[in-house]
Amino acid sequence: MRVNLVDDASRYRNPIIDSDVPDPDAIRVGDRFYLVASSFHRAPGLPVFESRDLVDWTRIGYALERNEPAAWFGLPRHGCGVWAPSIRHHDGRFHIVFPDPDQGIFVVTAENPAGPWTPPRLLLAGLGLIDPCPLWDDDGRTYLVHGWARSRAGRKNVLTVVPVDAGLTAPTGPAVDVIDGDLLDGFTTLEGPKFHKRDGEYWILAPAGGVATGWQTAFRADSPFGPYRHRIVLAQGDTPVNGPHQGAWVDDGEGGDWFLHFQDRGVFGRVLHLQPMAWDADGWPLMGRAVAGGPAEPVLDHPAPLRGRQGARSLARSDDFAGGLPGAHWQWEADPDPRAIVTQGEEGWRDDALTLRGSPDGGSIRTLPRVLSQPLPGWSSTSSVDIELPDVAPGARAGIAVLGLDYAWAGVRCTASGPVAVVAVRSRDDQEERVVASVPLRESRVRATFDVGDDAHVRVSLQADGARIDVDPQFHAVQGQWVGAAISLFAAGAHGADETIARFADFRITTGDR
Repeated sequence: MRVNLVDDASRYRNPIIDSDVPDPDAIRVGDRFYLVASSFHRAPGLPVFESRDLVDWTRIGYALERNEPAAWFGLPRHGCGVWAPSIRHHDGRFHIVFPDPDQGIFVVTAENPAGPWTPPRLLLAGLGLIDPCPLWDDDGRTYLVHGWARSRAGRKNVLTVVPVDAGLTAPTGPAVDVIDGDLLDGFTTLEGPKFHKRDGEYWILAPAGGVATGWQTAFRADSPFGPYRHRIVLAQGDTPVNGPHQGAWVDDGEGGDWFLHFQDRGVFGRVLHLQPMAWDADGWPLMGRAVAGGPAEPVLDHPAPLRGRQGARSLARSDDFAGGLPGAHWQWEADPDPRAIVTQGEEGWRDDALTLRGSPDGGSIRTLPRVLSQPLPGWSSTSSVDIELPDVAPGARAGIAVLGLDYAWAGVRCTASGPVAVVAVRSRDDQEERVVASVPLRESRVRATFDVGDDAHVRVSLQADGARIDVDPQFHAVQGQWVGAAISLFAAGAHGADETIARFADFRITTGDR
C-alpha cells in the first residue's frame, strides 16, 4: 500500500471550499494544481482555480467568456449551459472538455490556464451527451468517455467510450457503451466519469446513486472498451457528508494520491472536499478513512498534503467596484451584455460604484439577464450594499437578492409618489412578489443588508434617511437549478425600459466562525 506523504504540523478541514463548486475536476502540472467546475447558465463560465497544495485554492480566471448560441443565452437558462467538465494537460496545452446537454461536447484549449482560452469547438454533436473526459493512451490512440442525460437523450445510467483524434476535433471510430448501470445491483444515475490509466490498466472513476445520496465507484479493465470490474470506494457511511462523489484523482508529485469531490449541501451548493487516497495490495483505490484501515467514508479533517495551510473556505468576496467594474468573483445570470455596465466616458459613470443599466422588468428577478451573482458561503453570512436609483420612471427598481428557485430582495422602487425602500419575496408557487415592507424615502438610496443563517433563514435590514428598519420576511433561502443560492445585484426598468440606471457601492460580505 502506498501512503500519502504529509506534514502532521498542518491540517485541513472539509469542505476545503464551502461554497458552490459543482462537478469538480483537477490535474497537477509541475508543482501547481488546476481545478475546473460546472457553471451551467452563468457567464463567464468554466471557472479555473489554482493551488500549490490542494488545500488553498484561488480562482485565476474563466475558460469560457459566454455561452452559445448568444440568441438563446441572452436570457437566463437555468439548468442549461455548461455541465460537468474535465481538465487535462497534453502536448504542452491545457484542454477543458465540457458538455452542453442541448448541443453536444465542446473543447477549449490554452497554453496558460489563466487564459486566453480558444473559442469552444464542437467535438461531438448530440442531445444528452454529458460529463466527458479524454484519455491519451501510450500507443498514441485517444479516447473519450461520457455519460447520458435522460431528459435530453431518453437514456441514462450508461457510460460510453468514443475513439477520437489526438487533437480532440472529431471521432475516429464508433461509440461503444462500456458500462450499463442497469446491469449492476443497486446502481442508478451512473454519470460523471473520469478516464485514467495506471500500471497498464484502464480506470473509470464515476459516481452513481444521485447527487445528494450517491457514492463513488472505481471501474477497472484491461481495455478501454472493457469489460470493467467495479468497486464502491467512497460512501457517506456514518459521516455527515452526504453523496460524496464526482471528482478528481490527483497525485501530489511527492508520492501521495488524493481525491477531490463534491458534497451537495442544497442551498449552499456543491461544496469541495479533499480525501486522502492510496492503493491496496490488489491495486484498488482506497479513499478517505479507508487509507488508515477504516471504512470507505470521508475524513472530516486530515493532515494536509505538501505542508499546506488552509486559507479562506468561501468564494464570496467583498467589492469596492474599483473603476466602476465588478470583480472577477461575480458572474452574470445570462450572457454578458456589453451595454449592461456604464463604463468610463459614458454619462453616469463613477469610478467607485457599479453603474448598472437595468433589464426590462418581466416581474421575476429569475428572468432578468442583467443580474450579477456570487455563491453564498456555506455558513452564516452578512451581505450589504449601498443602492441608488436616481431620476427614473415609476416602476423601476434595484436591489440585492438572495436568489434561488425562490428569492427575497431588498432595495429601492420608484413609485408615482416617490421612492420607497422595499423588501419582497417570491416563491415558485407565487404569481407575483409578496411585498413584506415598503417605506417611503426622501432620497432614492438605501443600504440593504441580508443576514443568512446556518439554517438559511434570511433577515433583512434597511438603512435610509438616517434610520434603520429590521425586517424578518419569514423566508428561507433555497437552491437554484443545479446550483446553490446566490447573492445577486440587479436593476430593472419599468414597462419594458432598459435604460434605467442604478448604482451599487461598497459591497461587503462577512461570515461567521466555523
